[in-house]
Amino acid sequence: MKVFLTGASSGLGSALARRYAAEGAVLGLYARRADSLQQLAGTLAPATCFVYPGDVRDASSLRAAAHDFMASSGTPDVVVANAGVSIGTSTAHEGDNDVFRTVLDTNVLGMVHTFQPFLPAFVAKKCGKLVGVASIAGFRGLPGSGAYSASKAAAISYLESLRVELARSGVEVITLCPGYIATPMTENNPYPMPFRLSADEAARLMVRAITRGRRFYVFPWQMALAGPLLRALPRPLYDLAFARAPRKPRARQA
Repeated sequence: MKVFLTGASSGLGSALARRYAAEGAVLGLYARRADSLQQLAGTLAPATCFVYPGDVRDASSLRAAAHDFMASSGTPDVVVANAGVSIGTSTAHEGDNDVFRTVLDTNVLGMVHTFQPFLPAFVAKKCGKLVGVASIAGFRGLPGSGAYSASKAAAISYLESLRVELARSGVEVITLCPGYIATPMTENNPYPMPFRLSADEAARLMVRAITRGRRFYVFPWQMALAGPLLRALPRPLYDLAFARAPRKPRARQA
């Protein structure tokens, strides 16, 4: 098996890399922090790893990494667009405009940039899995997380569009919507995080869902039950319940 993975240097990405390495996969690991990527690759021996430092907002960087990986190892079986950022934002502050742009560009366009260079090869082979990591935060708008919720809602819709576009191609598109995962992204959240999973357990569930070809997978199971209820909650009740909820700190990646 061959797997190309973005956001691989820490948190959920590194847990996914470890899980796939244990299964004997050849890995293409892409993330911003070169030193962390190298350290991770060193812990995954004897798995074969190709390391690509870069930012998913840079389409040319991802294109070069994808072409190098395919030249070295062939077309991957799985491409996971996992890179993402979560930063508190407020529309009232003009200074947050750049933060909104960073979150949306990373979490949405970064996914597009990840899939694009592999798609022609997948379609030609009539197989392959494109996996996008969204979030239950995309189900409803969360106070203080306008950029993040908007980006994950956009990711969910984008992945659905892509899935139906490729319905007869043999290429699978899988949407993963985790709840709270214990990673650097969530460690400073100033509110309760029910049913929070370890990164390793989340990676186990994700790999299982990818292997089984789940089109849309919400986890853990408690969140899978709560998600439809959250979506169905009438707006007046939702507004009442969340208007005074604790908010993620502004302009602080966590």
